[in-house]
Amino acid sequence: MMTCYTGMLLKACMDANPSLTTYLDIVERAFGNKWRIIASMFLNTELYLVALSLMIVESENLHKLFPTFSIKHGGGATIISGRKTFVLITACITLPTMLLTDLSILSYVSVMGVLSSLLIVGSLISVGISKVGFHAQGHQLWNMSGIPTAMSFYIFCFAGHAVLPSIYVSMRHRQQFIKVLMISFLLTTTTCLVIAVIGYLMYGGGVQSQITLNLPTSEAGAKVAIYTLLLIPITRFALLVTPVASSIEGHLPQKYQNRSLIQRAVRLVILASSTLLAYFFPYFETLVGILGSIFIVLASFLLPCACYIKLTHSFRTWSCKLVATLAIMVFGVLAGVLGTYTTIVDLVNH
Repeated sequence: MMTCYTGMLLKACMDANPSLTTYLDIVERAFGNKWRIIASMFLNTELYLVALSLMIVESENLHKLFPTFSIKHGGGATIISGRKTFVLITACITLPTMLLTDLSILSYVSVMGVLSSLLIVGSLISVGISKVGFHAQGHQLWNMSGIPTAMSFYIFCFAGHAVLPSIYVSMRHRQQFIKVLMISFLLTTTTCLVIAVIGYLMYGGGVQSQITLNLPTSEAGAKVAIYTLLLIPITRFALLVTPVASSIEGHLPQKYQNRSLIQRAVRLVILASSTLLAYFFPYFETLVGILGSIFIVLASFLLPCACYIKLTHSFRTWSCKLVATLAIMVFGVLAGVLGTYTTIVDLVNH
């Protein structure tokens, strides 16, 4: 509800200033070019980390399917085994998409994301009915110490505010934006809640950060869920890092810009760096916690509210809308601080 509301606030900012067409335009008009640069750095870092999380997801689920796979040299001794093997394989699979300059083919495949989510939910229900059953396994339903981490995970599902202004501008019937926004967030909320409930009923407190890692691979429904999930990182990695690469290219000397060789080199460096991070930092839940509590709290809670108050001059008179906006900002700060602290503590203890 809160993230849907902040999406509406971004629309209100653009309606009050018709010249604004992007998220960064809104930030710059509200707080100046310095904050535009800061916001751009945060958004690009967020995209990079989301792409990194996809690589970790791909490698962990491949390892789930092929747990004994390893890379060996001629003498038969194992060089690399386990999840790390699949990090390198994932990088090799992703490499061809990073060399593409026209990503329109991948964008069409990526549109299947909604259908993929529904297919995964259906597969989980199928496995629960046919194999695992829906029985919470002796763990408490309410765990106060886990709320900050759970909140960071949940907030992670509602990223994407940076593209909402661009979607609004590109719509033929802009009066439908609020309806589209509400339906989209309702579907996201419903999907998250359904998977959370199914995961708890099937595995109780033993459910992992990716429920597909709990599924029995002998079941057809489990294989459908895992293979569907495996398709998502391959099609979206290049799409996610393209804005990051474009931002880097924009800061290069003029003579190096718009050269296909340089563009491909920048993308390969991004792929290599994310491969190294995924190889040595395999903590998906920690990465998602950081994304939710820092980057998405800023982009989806704090900045939209702050920009709305500044651009519409709402601070001049008290109103229910101003109180609601300030309450969301307070919640965002608390969720960000507690989520970041809990994530760091969990990482240190890990």
